[in-house]
Amino acid sequence: MNDTATPQRSRTPAHLWVVGVLALLWNAVGAFDYVATQLRLEGYMSQFTQEQLDYFYGFPAWAVAAWACAVWFALFGSIALLLRRRLAYLLFTISLVAMLASTVHSFLLSDGAAMMGNGGVVFSGLIVVIGVLLVWYSKSMTTRGVLR
Repeated sequence: MNDTATPQRSRTPAHLWVVGVLALLWNAVGAFDYVATQLRLEGYMSQFTQEQLDYFYGFPAWAVAAWACAVWFALFGSIALLLRRRLAYLLFTISLVAMLASTVHSFLLSDGAAMMGNGGVVFSGLIVVIGVLLVWYSKSMTTRGVLR
């Protein structure tokens, strides 16, 4: 008999599928927003004022890169979560760090708060909260042995 301890994988809880699918949908919307903005899709961007468009299109390269990392790492993290891979935790963590860098640009280094109004500020806060929750959830599932 082999005495080496092998990590036992926990049974996948039903809530992982719910969280994973919701995270995938949420982050797919974020990825679409990023792509639509970068490609300047007229149908999507027509909802914004010219002043807002100038603001979005004037982001410095580092802020665009942070935004890209935030949305794509979150999307890949959602996929990794659904595949029950512990890599989800790392991907969500990188996404959160990039999201915070993007938030620093929007609210500390530019006039993003004035540009987006109170609703935009609240929504940006919600995005950060969801990012924190996804990091926590993926870490929790890794610790419990659900993610391998």
